[in-house]
Amino acid sequence: MGEFLEREKLRQARFKASSPCFSEAARADGVYKGRSRPFCLPIEYAEENLFPELRQAALAYFASQGIKWHDGQNGKPSNHLCDSQVCCVNFLFAFSDKPDALAKLLRPVFPAIRVMLPIESGQYVAFEWIGEENYLGEKISRNGKRTRGANFTSADAMVMFERIDGKRQIALIEWKYTESYGGASLKIAKSGTDRTSIYRPLFRRDDCPINRDLLPDFEVLFYEPFYQLMRQQFLAHEMERAKELGAETVCVLHIAPARNADFHRVTSPALAPLGETVTDIWKKLVRPCDRFISVSTEQLFGGWSVEEFPETQGWWEYITTRYAWIQQGAG
Repeated sequence: MGEFLEREKLRQARFKASSPCFSEAARADGVYKGRSRPFCLPIEYAEENLFPELRQAALAYFASQGIKWHDGQNGKPSNHLCDSQVCCVNFLFAFSDKPDALAKLLRPVFPAIRVMLPIESGQYVAFEWIGEENYLGEKISRNGKRTRGANFTSADAMVMFERIDGKRQIALIEWKYTESYGGASLKIAKSGTDRTSIYRPLFRRDDCPINRDLLPDFEVLFYEPFYQLMRQQFLAHEMERAKELGAETVCVLHIAPARNADFHRVTSPALAPLGETVTDIWKKLVRPCDRFISVSTEQLFGGWSVEEFPETQGWWEYITTRYAWIQQGAG
């Protein structure tokens, strides 16, 4: 367990006990993985894990797109208050119908944004995007359908914009919250499948977005979170090759709390010589270099201007209370 996660469990338990955003029944301890825990909600009130003003819209969107909630039951999100997917939705869903506010948020990262573009159902932020095709050749279930948010490489969120040069760009968002990872190789799945056989054709291609010259072998990428980053980068690259949704450029935008030092620990021993943190190493491996961008959650959201977008006042108060660490100096 990481130190940041343990601190967040305490913070979220206090938030649940004191915030008016929860019903009295939801303040009880919730069962998670067979144990009663103060930082979880009772399963029947799991929807209260979402910001009240966007709760019903987010639930309806996930249902309409067939998106699976991680650890969720009965069409509801996880009952764990430190859940990363819930965190992502709480931060980003508020911008799904506010293109001007979304452009303001993202311009420090993408200065060339002219205007944000809708993706699906009129929304300017999509969640659990897996691409329009099975670009990575991942195994499809017997019913022939792919599920967003489960069993396939999914970007936690996605945005699309037109640049000032008139070209269209997509950013696949990889969102982190309290994650930390051990040093176990994921090369062999529990089913016995050698995962390198799935992704090796993409790795061997002449236009591979990962600089193979810096790697001793392919297997060093099969440690989390490098395994996730590899698949996200392959997905972005294949979407770009296919010009999905008319985009000429597709990049990965990695967003994680700077305060979560546990996440940044390098888990793949052979990659350690390339850098001190996961994102430093990945920046060196990806080509072209602008196809992977990393920004801290604090840097992206910490200085949000409510005065310019007063309609975000309620959301901002919720975010800065529940996830107070996004503001520099917050404990």
